[in-house]
Amino acid sequence: MNTRTIAFANQKGGVGKTTTAVSVAACLAELGKRTLLVDLDPQANATSALGLQKLEGGSVYQALLGGAELAASIQPTGIENLSMIPSEVDLAVAEVDVARAENYLHRFRLALQPIHDSGQFDIIVVDCPPSLGILTMNALAAADRVVVPIQCEYFALEGLAVIMRVIQQIHDSGANPGLELSGIVMTMFDGRTNLAQQVLEEVKKHFGPKLYKMSIPRTVRLAEAPSFGKPITKYDPSSYAAWAYRQLTEEILEREAPRPAEPIVPASA
Repeated sequence: MNTRTIAFANQKGGVGKTTTAVSVAACLAELGKRTLLVDLDPQANATSALGLQKLEGGSVYQALLGGAELAASIQPTGIENLSMIPSEVDLAVAEVDVARAENYLHRFRLALQPIHDSGQFDIIVVDCPPSLGILTMNALAAADRVVVPIQCEYFALEGLAVIMRVIQQIHDSGANPGLELSGIVMTMFDGRTNLAQQVLEEVKKHFGPKLYKMSIPRTVRLAEAPSFGKPITKYDPSSYAAWAYRQLTEEILEREAPRPAEPIVPASA
């Protein structure tokens, strides 16, 4: 498999996006996939979740502006097969600086290209900011696939429609004609509640096969893991949450297999 770039995106915060990006990256590494996790969020939660420091000048910021090679920011995580480009607070300034740059929508793609072409990694995972700003747009313009985590609540459905339109626009505008939705994953799922079941059925009705079969549970251990600087697969490898993320990762890999082209959003959505 050629190097693939998968962006984890949702403009709504608190939906388990970063936890899912970090956990899937760790599961990919566990499966022997040479994985690079890029923290594109100025909040740097993915960086903290893997126990890395937020060092000034250590993020994608300078590379986005053409002032440094992105490969120089790659750091080991202490987990076999998993490397990372961390984030820093200064990355927030990139929203303004990149917008002024030439080819502003493709700055991340250009910076990432040498790493992509090197064949050093099998999969590049990008954790996007919880917004639809320049950084997220740059991630979508560079990605092959998008994974959209959503929380099991009604407001999440409204946000889902927005991110789907943006993905479609990036695809149709020519900014990234190869962009495809890999799938939607339900997070913080509690099957005992009517609300969770109702939201799940609503997403199934509109997006059908784009919904991953595996939903991620709301668990205390999963919430604790970032504070210890470990993904759930290392913090509590035998937990149900770790198993769920391993199952989700298998689904993501299955969808990377060659298949006929299909629309990003079914006509019924």
